[in-house]
Amino acid sequence: MITSTSNQGLKRIGNLLAKKKERDLEGVYVCEGRKMFFEILRQEPELLERIYIAESAYEALSTEEQVELAAVSFELVLDSVFDKVANTVTPQGFLAVVKRKNYTLEQFLPTSDGKMRLILLETLQDPGNLGTILRTAEAAGMDGILLSSDSVDVYNPKVVRSTMGAINRVPILYVEDLHGAMRELQSRGMKLFAAALDGSIEYQTADYGESYGILIGNEANGLKPETADAADVRVRIPMEGQVESLNAAVACAIICYRARYS
Repeated sequence: MITSTSNQGLKRIGNLLAKKKERDLEGVYVCEGRKMFFEILRQEPELLERIYIAESAYEALSTEEQVELAAVSFELVLDSVFDKVANTVTPQGFLAVVKRKNYTLEQFLPTSDGKMRLILLETLQDPGNLGTILRTAEAAGMDGILLSSDSVDVYNPKVVRSTMGAINRVPILYVEDLHGAMRELQSRGMKLFAAALDGSIEYQTADYGESYGILIGNEANGLKPETADAADVRVRIPMEGQVESLNAAVACAIICYRARYS
């Protein structure tokens, strides 16, 4: 059992939680929480690189769950030590280093039957927004998310927690050249819709078709003018009262659901 925060494995956890550079260098992220941990354990155990479980959390497991854990290697951690390492206010007793899934742009291009539904994010900065958008993407049947390289890190602990496991189920790719990726998607028959306050048509009247991409911009500034111009259609969400704009994640959800179930 680990009884000190000076343990090298726990120090590594601390670095991975705090530093994007370390996460990128190792190609991993940290999973916290019972639900997400067991989901990975049961569906993709090969992604689990290291596992740390608080003593009391292990003792509270059912016999069946302890049997499941017996199939993998894990380390028990003294509760007081675990609480100091965890990134949450009320730790659930499970920490794991998880290998990232790697994708290429080719995997996001429309398939032979012409179907692909994507969300494209430009310079999104809020971890909570990204986490919500990931969950929305899964719920609305989207096939993946492309992000400009200057967007918030999807492996930020706050984002990982807020995705409720969707981070492992929705393909994600950062691209250095968002406009280049857009052109590639369009060349394969994908229609791109830019969410913009000055959109030419209301979102509910657009014909999205079977293969489409929804472009969502920065929380404060929206999409860059050149990015919105490069889309096929600008769509706007009508608003009453004195509200000038909606939260990026909310706007994304409204348009995605309309596109998917129109």
